[in-house]
Amino acid sequence: MTQSARTSALDTVTAYYAAFNAENPTGMLACVTDGIEHRVNEGGIRLGREKFAEFCAHMGVSYREQLKDIEIFVNEAGTRAAAEFTVHGEYLKTDPGLPEAKGQKYILPAGSFFDLKDGKISRITTFYNLNDWIAQVSA
Repeated sequence: MTQSARTSALDTVTAYYAAFNAENPTGMLACVTDGIEHRVNEGGIRLGREKFAEFCAHMGVSYREQLKDIEIFVNEAGTRAAAEFTVHGEYLKTDPGLPEAKGQKYILPAGSFFDLKDGKISRITTFYNLNDWIAQVSA
């Protein structure tokens, strides 16, 4: 692959996070493939844009988050990427099986791994320390 494939991948992941921080799920969806494989921390696998859109809608109601200190790494082929960042969030609406939401604020280190195909994200796997988050919103 060429440097342009690596640059394209970096641009795609950067645009994805810019859309996230702008609370723009349509912009996030524009960065992913139709068959997106979305693997969330401590959760199942969502397949397809429709399931990803449902997840984005749910997150927008239950949480308000901004990602800061984002560092993005891309392989030479432009087919894989990783990002490390800090989530600055507010817990707005109780998620089933989690502590009650009362507008608690949290700061949480996190990271994501990506597969990219034809200039779009085809897999997102996100990790964070759920116990750390629970402790912060339970305090």
